[in-house]
Amino acid sequence: MSTLTPTTTPARSVRPVYRVTGRHVLRSEWTKLWSLRSTWITLGLGLVFLVTFGLISAARYQSNISSGQPLDADFAHATALNLSLFGTNFAQLALGVLGVLVTAGEYSTGMNRSTLTGVPRRLPVLWSKSAVFGVVALLVGLAGAFLAFVFGSAILAGTPAAMTLSDTGVLRSLLGAGLYLGLVGVIGVALGALLRSVAGGISVLVGALMLIPGLISLLPKSWQGDISPYLPSNAGQAMFTLTPDATTLAPATGMLVFVGWTVLLLSGAAYRLARSDA
Repeated sequence: MSTLTPTTTPARSVRPVYRVTGRHVLRSEWTKLWSLRSTWITLGLGLVFLVTFGLISAARYQSNISSGQPLDADFAHATALNLSLFGTNFAQLALGVLGVLVTAGEYSTGMNRSTLTGVPRRLPVLWSKSAVFGVVALLVGLAGAFLAFVFGSAILAGTPAAMTLSDTGVLRSLLGAGLYLGLVGVIGVALGALLRSVAGGISVLVGALMLIPGLISLLPKSWQGDISPYLPSNAGQAMFTLTPDATTLAPATGMLVFVGWTVLLLSGAAYRLARSDA
């Protein structure tokens, strides 16, 4: 008489099921951003540029006043605000370049394939990168702008350029400077995703923010007034201008124009990301 031995089937390991949600994609992009040493270095440089150049500008003005010499033409209508924000032009390069690296850097290393495999719908990756880095650049810009103004105001106390946070338009201008730098970071992300080249993205960024405004001066003067205020850099700088003149846009109008440029570049990056191969 034979006996039957019961057979046992090995237990299968159950793997947890992970859903691709917006929160998970944001967390992933946040982790990737801060895992790079270049993030800390470049953000630190942006903050240093913004504060240091603002303080140097304020100290130079104060020294000129103390010496009793006639003011330079650049200082004729200077205020504590525009002297403190002098470093914005340098900080925008650091934050914009880092924005390009956030996206284009993944294409140069091949990491984008892993990212898009994990998030097959693709576009949430672009939105998350833009949101994460845009907020980081915004906070760095706000911190730098307020630090530069607070310390710059202390240097300029008792001079014709002296101002305080309670003066009309100062708080709005400082917030506008931080928002401008945050949007520059988003533009860098969009250029990196659109061109998929670190060198190409940085070249276009520098050309748009620094070279094209100078080249516009070669056009007939009748054209300059119609074109120059709507360039990305000029429209963005209008966001933190204390007293706009006839050649610049109003702060609210400048913000709308600069946001429009940002949305246009993000739309182009989204189209290429959705339509072309990884």
